[in-house]
Amino acid sequence: MKIYKVGGAVRDRLLGIEVTDIDRVVVGATTDEMQAKGFKPVGADFPVFLDPKNGDEYALARTERKSGRGYGGFVFHASPEVTLEEDLIRRDLTINAMAEDDDGNLTDPYHGQRDLEARILRHVSPAFAEDPLRVLRVARFAARYAHLGFTVAPETLELMRQLSESGELEALTPERSWKEISRALMEDQPQVFIQVLRDCDALKTLMPEVDALFGVPQPAAHHPEIDTGIHTLSVLEQAALHQQPLTVRWACLLHDLGKGTTPVDKLPQHIAHEHRGLKLIKAVNERFKVPKDCQELALLVGQYHTHGHRALELKASTLLELLQSFDVYRRPQRFEEFVVACEMDARGRKGLEQRSYPQAEYLRGAAKVARQVAVAPLLEKGFKGPELGEALKRERLKALKAYKEQHALM
Repeated sequence: MKIYKVGGAVRDRLLGIEVTDIDRVVVGATTDEMQAKGFKPVGADFPVFLDPKNGDEYALARTERKSGRGYGGFVFHASPEVTLEEDLIRRDLTINAMAEDDDGNLTDPYHGQRDLEARILRHVSPAFAEDPLRVLRVARFAARYAHLGFTVAPETLELMRQLSESGELEALTPERSWKEISRALMEDQPQVFIQVLRDCDALKTLMPEVDALFGVPQPAAHHPEIDTGIHTLSVLEQAALHQQPLTVRWACLLHDLGKGTTPVDKLPQHIAHEHRGLKLIKAVNERFKVPKDCQELALLVGQYHTHGHRALELKASTLLELLQSFDVYRRPQRFEEFVVACEMDARGRKGLEQRSYPQAEYLRGAAKVARQVAVAPLLEKGFKGPELGEALKRERLKALKAYKEQHALM
């Protein structure tokens, strides 16, 4: 029995990056031998064990054979006869197919170290094309290591394109897809993830609504970058630069989907794109079974982001309706994330990344004013039920009118 560190732990150590997760593979052992040493079996598909002392994970060396469609369409074989090289060849990228023993000796049969130095993401073997999830994984690695200069090898991109065109991507479960998408969006350069998916024709299968934005023009006066798809990537880039949470990044990706349905004879204007985009945002949310908080913010940002940009011009009554739509009294954080998403949208424009966005503080101030309207005095006056709601609305409107007038004098 021999134990090796494999995959990301070896890759990141060689890159000089902090190692957070350590995967280990065990060569020359059986399930019975592992259990006899006290390891606890977990995992239904192939033999994985936990060290009872520290919870570390160990997997028996194994091979795999394609048996059906999708990520789960494989038959695994684990036995003491499976070599380390046979285990490593089933992995996705050469930089993930290296192993290291306890003495620090490197096993690198597929030249992963060479590709690390060349900053190349390259598939290990033609079997790469058997697993559609690898299209998403490689795009995610491209986003993770873009700051180090990594690019996808042309031959690997071609295999990803073949996978995208084969129909295999459609066999991925929503849960597996969302896991990769959400992780990729939280990388330092999530826009690279979307760009790589587009480069290998996967975006039009996974998110045709986003793919449809590329090549769609916008007015140059407001959008010097002109192309709506490029703008979307820039907004996502700004969200990452400002270290925004997943909810905001997801909303930034989907906020302009309606522009992909603008009639050609109306371009480059996009009147009512906010309304047209709602059913598209809903469709993407449902396709990947997106968590509720991400779903809700994406829909609200899609519907109201132009309100955010025109905040200083909004009537007090419109401002109140906006605040009510977000339920700022019980869910202030959701409104804050909306404000931030609007700011990322404003900054995601060529040459305007550093411009000020006074709308943000104005909206925050309006929300604060509305929340500060006290209920107690109205209760003392005898208001209750629907009448109390109407009275509260009138007082909030009055407070917002005063806020707007005060702001105009500044």
